[in-house]
Amino acid sequence: MSQTNFESGENGKGQELLHTPGGVRDIYGIECARKLEVESKVHAVMKSYGFRDIETPTFEYFDIFNKERGTVQSKEMFKFFDRGNNTLVLRPDVTPSIARCVAKYCRDEEMQIRLCYTGNTFVNTGRYRGKLQEVTQVGAELYNDDTSDADAEMIALMVECLRKGGLEEFQLEVGHADFFRGLVEEAGFRKEEEEELRKLIVSKNFFGVEELLDHFTVSEPLKEIFIRLPELLGDFSESALYIKKRTKSSRVLQALERLQKVEEILALYGVSDYITVDFSMLSQYSYYTGIIFRAYTYGNGEALATGGRYDGLVEQFGKKAAAIGLAIVIDQLLIARSRQKLFPDETLGGTVFLYPQSLRRQALRLTEEYRKQGKQIQMLRKSSRKDFGVYQAYAERMGIDTILYLVSESELIQYDVVTGNEEHRKP
Repeated sequence: MSQTNFESGENGKGQELLHTPGGVRDIYGIECARKLEVESKVHAVMKSYGFRDIETPTFEYFDIFNKERGTVQSKEMFKFFDRGNNTLVLRPDVTPSIARCVAKYCRDEEMQIRLCYTGNTFVNTGRYRGKLQEVTQVGAELYNDDTSDADAEMIALMVECLRKGGLEEFQLEVGHADFFRGLVEEAGFRKEEEEELRKLIVSKNFFGVEELLDHFTVSEPLKEIFIRLPELLGDFSESALYIKKRTKSSRVLQALERLQKVEEILALYGVSDYITVDFSMLSQYSYYTGIIFRAYTYGNGEALATGGRYDGLVEQFGKKAAAIGLAIVIDQLLIARSRQKLFPDETLGGTVFLYPQSLRRQALRLTEEYRKQGKQIQMLRKSSRKDFGVYQAYAERMGIDTILYLVSESELIQYDVVTGNEEHRKP
């Protein structure tokens, strides 16, 4: 393709190349700076908890994420083929990739394995307009620990990550994957009936749930649990007692016991105010086997973060290992902070060092000294055909806060772009 295809001159050529596909976007300027800063702060929290970095490929074989792995549906993956005609996909989820790595590189390790990552995921949402199809996640995965302490630590870690990421008002909904499975198992639903019920609960359509249950042969006590799921959000002990009186499922009872233990430990972390136990919580990923949790805040319908226990996933790659993980969706966190007006008025900052051609050697020496001091210095040779005002306007457009103008070997002007103040001094 010739270079002219990328140009957008007076004839308008190349205009069609300026647009991105639906669901992806360019991030630049102050927004990009904010994103990188938030990523760094969240990542630092995970490092402080002892997690070590790992990077996995952006694309992998389709089978890593197929239906048996419990990730997104095949139609929601971006697929392509390599030269050997193998089906590859852009990763829709990072967790299966890291589970593969643990099974491959840590097969004999029986003690804790702590891994964290920063990476993009890709989900082909298609018809959902306005929904991002590429998002950045900062996540953590904890292996070989099946305790309630590990569950609570990961939930507490999510709280700290969101707080260090700039939020204060948010709520974590905590549930258990086996709660719904146990109730469905006890009720004796067929697979298609279970799926229909799942869809209604996920969409919070509990009038539909009640109507659906009227067509099934379900015991009245179990029916009462399903219908009252959205109301069981208050006192955990009271809700648990209500459920225990209406079910005999050992799976449900064990889920309640686990939730109670986790809630008690979270109180020790001092994060109980951020936690709500939600018995109606269901996960889009079927690989979750225990505690599941998601974070929400006002002004944003999408989850800011997700997580849960997936004790059976690593075994699909050949290693038996308990596992629990979480992912902070950086894009959603940024959207939430923006809508809540939590970003301060700021510029990108930095300094332009302006110099005439005749003083290039001195300019190079001075900028090197400034950079050693930690300053962000952009060198710019002054054109004799442009007055200083041109460079002032440029600095304002670029969000630069300072201009250093080397006028002569003995005179340096420091110009504050924000206030317009000038200071004359020796270089």
